[in-house]
Amino acid sequence: MAKEKNKDSVGRTFLVVFILCLVCSVVVAGSAVGLKSKQEEQKLLDKQRNILDVAGLLAPKMSASEVLKVYDSRIKAKIVNFQTGELTDSKGAFDLNTELRSDETSIALSPAEDIAKIRRRANTAEVYFVLDEQGKTTEVVLPVYGSGLWSVMYAFVAVDIDGVTSKGITYYAHGETPGLGGEVDNPQWKAQWKGKHLINEEGVPAIKIVRGGATDSPYGIDGLSGATLTSNGIQHMFDFWLGDKGFGPFLKKVREGEING
Repeated sequence: MAKEKNKDSVGRTFLVVFILCLVCSVVVAGSAVGLKSKQEEQKLLDKQRNILDVAGLLAPKMSASEVLKVYDSRIKAKIVNFQTGELTDSKGAFDLNTELRSDETSIALSPAEDIAKIRRRANTAEVYFVLDEQGKTTEVVLPVYGSGLWSVMYAFVAVDIDGVTSKGITYYAHGETPGLGGEVDNPQWKAQWKGKHLINEEGVPAIKIVRGGATDSPYGIDGLSGATLTSNGIQHMFDFWLGDKGFGPFLKKVREGEING
């Protein structure tokens, strides 16, 4: 009789544990589903903040509603075809990760092509035209990314409507070492990019990340002290995205006055 009671007790214990696990799983799954929409909203808001920031339109302590208002009135998103440089209207649902999963919407890069170490490139990208108060395009924000020392680094770079001059940069996601490669977040380092020429007179990517480069060259940006590999990653990133496999064809049209947003 004692053995039967002991077995019954063990069985009940396992039953209670199973029920608790099941209830916890349901609660966690329900919370994840319920929070997904809010997470997506926050992700979109962060993206809009970063675009406004690099465009010089983000004011201190700007509320979410203010960000949305300024973004809707001053930013126009378009889809650019990398091969042709042509633009189409954005439907607001472009997702880079989704594009990269399909051979129909992306291409594999050969080792010689893959200088930014990204393996694949989508066939299109979403770009952002910055409008003045009269609705005239003043600059365009391009998304760029590539491998640093520890991580893939994601940035927005603002380019003047001349298709040559940088008006700003912001790295919105990376895992580089604080105080070294993480200095891409330093306002003083980012300020160097304003007014630099990304492209030379021959239409070739010309920005150079070099030690002491910001002082005497229209193309030079100071390398990050103690972070040579991160600096190299930034160089390769821009060599790729400003070239023929990246935004090169599109920027050529901008320089020739064919793009007005």
